Amino acid sequence: MLKKIATGVSVLLLATLTACGSGGSSAKDGDSGELTMGFAQVGAESGWRTANTKSIQQSAKTAGIELKFSDAQQKQENQIKAIRSYIQQKVDVIAFSPVVETGWDAVLLEAKRARIPVILTDRAVDSDDDTLYETFLGSDFVEEGEKAGEWLVQNTEGPVNVVELQGTTGAAPAIDRKKGFEEKIAARPDIKIKASQSGDFTRSGGKQVMEALLRSHPDVDVVYAHNDDMGLGAIEAIKAAGKKPGKDIKIITVDAVKDGMQALADGEINYIVECNPLLGDQLMELAKKVVDGEKVPKRVVTEETTFTPEQAKKALPDRQY
Repeated sequence: MLKKIATGVSVLLLATLTACGSGGSSAKDGDSGELTMGFAQVGAESGWRTANTKSIQQSAKTAGIELKFSDAQQKQENQIKAIRSYIQQKVDVIAFSPVVETGWDAVLLEAKRARIPVILTDRAVDSDDDTLYETFLGSDFVEEGEKAGEWLVQNTEGPVNVVELQGTTGAAPAIDRKKGFEEKIAARPDIKIKASQSGDFTRSGGKQVMEALLRSHPDVDVVYAHNDDMGLGAIEAIKAAGKKPGKDIKIITVDAVKDGMQALADGEINYIVECNPLLGDQLMELAKKVVDGEKVPKRVVTEETTFTPEQAKKALPDRQY
């Protein structure tokens, strides 16, 4: 559980930063009443991440928080460099969404010694020391996997051959979405995961992996993709192979971004588990409380739902991301 909590801490840190760019003085220095947040984003690998970044930037501006923002391009070393830069700049709070779960203790200890609180957002860290971060803000990835598995159990008859498009190797959502899914389908021994491979949460990765899996497993019945973008890439590969996505091969994804929801409404995806990227407002609230010394929950989980094709058609007109 401590590992998942860590992810939420990053999100809270994000809230303290407002504008992108070089920052002004820190509120701690007494030169300004403005709060300064340093936020180290994973990258821009998917529609979900783009919406998450936009939410953080807009919410920081609205909250009057100066945001120092960095894009790690999905590389842990870039995030560590950014966090160390924020420590040197003496920001008031640091928030980040960890690329992977492990390898953060040293830099987080540096932040702790500098008395700069850290908030994890969206993804967790794997650490035995939960004092290295204040809180985690984000989703319950295990529950997301469970929802996907439960739908498969209830809406198919065996035998069922599944291929799994995993997220970035070592990332919390990839680990937990796999775990939750496997726990649920265990009730159906006739559901078999024939292959599981990382598409790195990208559309191009999903397409390339699916092309290879269709060659090695032409009897696949279901694709379980850890995010919409990989599922959308899989749709391209399935069509190129002369099969109909959503019919010949059922597809389950996680996220519920607009492109995924449109594919769901069109019948090319069969079921989507929501993962809400709009964490900005909650992050900024948490950041202000943490900097003020208020007690906050160690884990703040967002409320999310699921979508069928019919529900997607109704939700699309008002979809924010």
